[in-house]
Amino acid sequence: MARGRRGLVAPQNTFLENIVRRSNDTNFVLGNAQIVEWPIVYSNDGFCKLSGYHRAEVMQKSSTCSFMYGELTDKEMSEKVRQTFENYEMNSFEILMYKKNRMPVWFFMKIAPIRNEQDKVVLFLCTFSDITAFKQPIEDESSKGWGKFARLTRALTSSRGVLQQLAPAVHKGENVHKHSRLAEVLQLGSDILPQYKQETPKTPPHIILHYCLFKTTWDWVILILTFYTAIMVPYNVSFKTKQNNVTWLVVDSIVDVIFLVDIVLNFHTTFVGPAGEVISDPKLIRMNYVKTWFVIDLLSCLPYDVINAFENVDEGISSLFSSLKVVRLLRLGRVARKLDHYIEYGAAVLVLLVCVFGLAAHWLACIWYSIGYYEVIDENTNTVRMDSWLYLLGETVGMPYRFNASSSGIWEGGPSKDSAYITSLYFTMTSLTSIGFGNIAPNTDGEKIFAVAMMMIGSLLYATIFGNVTTIFQQMYANTNRYHEMLNSVRDFLKLYQVPKGLSERVMDYIVSTWSMSRGIDTDKVLQICPKDMRADICVHLNRKVFKEHPAFRLASDGCLRALAMEFQTIHSAPGDLIYHAGESVDSLCFVVSGSLEVIQDDEVVAILGKGDVFGDVFWKEMTLAQSCANVRALTYCDLHIIKRDALQKVLEFYANFANHFARNLVLTYNLRKRVSLALMTKHMNSLMSRNNNRCK
Repeated sequence: MARGRRGLVAPQNTFLENIVRRSNDTNFVLGNAQIVEWPIVYSNDGFCKLSGYHRAEVMQKSSTCSFMYGELTDKEMSEKVRQTFENYEMNSFEILMYKKNRMPVWFFMKIAPIRNEQDKVVLFLCTFSDITAFKQPIEDESSKGWGKFARLTRALTSSRGVLQQLAPAVHKGENVHKHSRLAEVLQLGSDILPQYKQETPKTPPHIILHYCLFKTTWDWVILILTFYTAIMVPYNVSFKTKQNNVTWLVVDSIVDVIFLVDIVLNFHTTFVGPAGEVISDPKLIRMNYVKTWFVIDLLSCLPYDVINAFENVDEGISSLFSSLKVVRLLRLGRVARKLDHYIEYGAAVLVLLVCVFGLAAHWLACIWYSIGYYEVIDENTNTVRMDSWLYLLGETVGMPYRFNASSSGIWEGGPSKDSAYITSLYFTMTSLTSIGFGNIAPNTDGEKIFAVAMMMIGSLLYATIFGNVTTIFQQMYANTNRYHEMLNSVRDFLKLYQVPKGLSERVMDYIVSTWSMSRGIDTDKVLQICPKDMRADICVHLNRKVFKEHPAFRLASDGCLRALAMEFQTIHSAPGDLIYHAGESVDSLCFVVSGSLEVIQDDEVVAILGKGDVFGDVFWKEMTLAQSCANVRALTYCDLHIIKRDALQKVLEFYANFANHFARNLVLTYNLRKRVSLALMTKHMNSLMSRNNNRCK
């Protein structure tokens, strides 16, 4: 399932997400630049809080915010605002407006046109900052008779939060380009505003995609070098091979450098988040790596061989560093955390299982040699133990141990290291496979104890790896087989009925993205296993975001919430999916949990819906089933929680008190029953061109 591991990478229109994410403390609205009066299609929570209006109340009103004008609003300034919209210009103004409670407020209003991939202005982005503290204080009843300085002090004191918010902008130079200033206020970190277009998710230039060909090849190289480390480290420690050989020292140093490079690459490699999204933010990547595998990777890359290679190093220190090389076995953690990368291929799984078995035999062979090496010579009596397997091996191969009494007075000779290792590996392999020919046998107590332990380990290891290979494959590929079976069925269907290529790609992307989100788990099937009470609790948990975000559900009793939760359904939509078609019956109430959608009427975007918005129809007020007056299309990957009309009415009829509260407090961001009267910009642009021609004449 390689595509699922890649994450969600289909082209998306992330304009709304970019604006919301990068403008944390900014109050803004978006207006359609192609419709007369430039109606508002989106307003963020900051603007709603600043103006006192609900989002549903400002939708479809003019982006000039003329509905907030009052008796003290400067008509000349309002005309300049209108001229900016008509000429598709970027500009900023200081203008007096009124909140919903008719409280006058000075706003610093900035207007910027947003273009699409054809360089056509499709939206206006309007930001608002409260600058009342910097203007002449507005006189009210409580301040009549006060001096100018006293009223100014009062205004500044009451607007201290505004001062802190605008303080950085006050110290900026006034000669900054307007485009840069707007980008700075929006905290975009760039002089280029995002465009309203469909585009593939981009990564910073120094970030590597975790599924690219280079990273896949690199992971296989790291896997090979990890097994090299797992083989050489126990061998060097057990056979006490001091790395005086320059060739091996250079090879090990190169391997250490490659693992250090891998650490650097891990700080610049994307990963798949818990929701299936590809995380490419450098800060999040660094934090994720530091919290997980960084310390282990760093310890396994320390250059122990370099220190151990010096001739004048004390024997105790040399033995210490030789033992510390075992820390390099932590590199096996790289295989563990990337195991899902390799088990996608059946041959790779089989090779890995055989390698694990061979690696276990290699480690046990090194331990078997160490036991024989320490027991073959009795240091107390300075005699050789003739029952040791190393002594018997030396006699067999014609390289016996002999006592050098003339010079050093120590035992010399014995089998070569190559012969001893091959014999050790032969013994451990025959023991692990329960064959045991008997030509190499444990004789001393230490050898017998190790042989017993090895046979216990071997029986378990052999049964686990070889006896249950079929079971391992079945468990490992159960979901994958279902996934590929489903994909093959869909491909055959699309091919049989000759579905167009564009629609086929949408179908395949939807299936892949949905599988990535659900991991192949059938939610309805799982819920059916649970009893009714537990199923209701799970449904409340799954719909908790809807219940917490919307005030209409706050006074609902536990029983009411459980009844509603049982009726909710969760659907996942890919970019380009149509949730509603124009003329289709509106039989569901939809809550946007994540992602963004656009409402299209007569080929014009009349609204952009984001997280927390609600669309559909007011079933509790209308007696007839409505027809949708617009198309609702997903711009990004979206999660929607929907409830059917009949199910909602059934719950509202049973819980009468909640029904009244629900009807008063649930406000639709967009009502698909109502049609918006559109005067297309063709006539408007013709009049604008005529006006410009008359001016030229």
